[in-house]
Amino acid sequence: MKMPSIENLEKYAELALRTGVNLQQDQLLMINSTIAGAEFTRIVARKAFEMGAKDVHINWGDDELTRMKYEHADQETLSDVPEWQKQQYTYFAEQGAAILSIRSTDPDLLKGIDASKVAAATKARSEAMSKFRDYTMNDRIQWSIVSIPIPKWAQKIFPGQDEDTAVEKLWEQIFSIVRVDREDPVSAWEEHNQTLIKAREYLNKKQYQKLIYKAPGTDLEVALPEGHIWKGGPSKTVEGNVQFNPNMPTEEVFTAPHKYGVDGEVSSTKPLNYGGNVIDNFTLTFKEGKVVDFTAEEGEETLKHLLETDEGSRRLGELALVPHESPISQSGLIFYNTLYDENASCHLALGKAYPNNMTGGSDMSAEELDQNGVNDSLSHVDFMMGSGELDIDGVRADGTTEPVMRKGSWAISFE
Repeated sequence: MKMPSIENLEKYAELALRTGVNLQQDQLLMINSTIAGAEFTRIVARKAFEMGAKDVHINWGDDELTRMKYEHADQETLSDVPEWQKQQYTYFAEQGAAILSIRSTDPDLLKGIDASKVAAATKARSEAMSKFRDYTMNDRIQWSIVSIPIPKWAQKIFPGQDEDTAVEKLWEQIFSIVRVDREDPVSAWEEHNQTLIKAREYLNKKQYQKLIYKAPGTDLEVALPEGHIWKGGPSKTVEGNVQFNPNMPTEEVFTAPHKYGVDGEVSSTKPLNYGGNVIDNFTLTFKEGKVVDFTAEEGEETLKHLLETDEGSRRLGELALVPHESPISQSGLIFYNTLYDENASCHLALGKAYPNNMTGGSDMSAEELDQNGVNDSLSHVDFMMGSGELDIDGVRADGTTEPVMRKGSWAISFE
């Protein structure tokens, strides 16, 4: 696989460490990566040590071995998560490690695999990682996700291209979207973060009671809990106040919807890559917060299993606003990768809400979160429903309505 210049790879690695996880002196770093990305991962590890990391631990994955296991192992085996794996993640979280995921997966990895096997394995892993997920979803540790190309993913985006050409094109897109092609990517991200901070501060002052979405195939009202908090751009750890960027790229501001206050119909605008399968052209119908009906032109069985993960997987845990003119949207590409596609489009998430999207939420019990309308689930799956035809109105406490987005773009000024 052809690699880009070492200069750009090193700039990307440094960006992931300084702006992504914001690695601190003498801090542990755990990297989740794929063997297809070994060369870039080694660069990240070397730079981490040079920055003063206490140690770097790497968890390797491999698409071919993953596919092989799903083809040959039974459902019981696939659903068994070894105790040492749970303890490993919890150990690093308890040690205050920074967690960097370098993601790169074939969107069609598990195409043709029995959907019930994939669903059972996904649910089992979600249950096993629930304690670790509490650290990430409450910003108790620094964590970040970046992506690198692999041939099958690149050729999904650029069909008809040979491996080297497709990979080269995807590297170019990634470097542009995450600002690695700038002279000083870290400074470029500081400026970008300020834009997202202004947007979230504006929305936090508004405290809309609900948002109304209108677009072809979408007519949806989403209530917002009292005391909801908009987030976006950088986060800060609860202890230590260390700033980090969980997602690179990121173009969104997001909050928690009221789990019992969603009514109407919403249609997807981009394919959803979930569990190694693609779900596309799907529609969800909500009543009092719960999905009561659904259809999908592709991947309907996979969508069915997702919605049946648990009670909370039929409710929303996140709503995110992304202007249609985001760099990812303007690329005109479908990435078949949620990290990228969700930052091209307004989106919603089925499943668990981030507790810190609610005032005091990180300290609330499960019962208190429920009472405040904050959803809980083993799943958290973003799907894209924004477009250049989406209008969103905000309803204020006095019942007045004002435009938030028109034709997919901000209808408000943050200055």
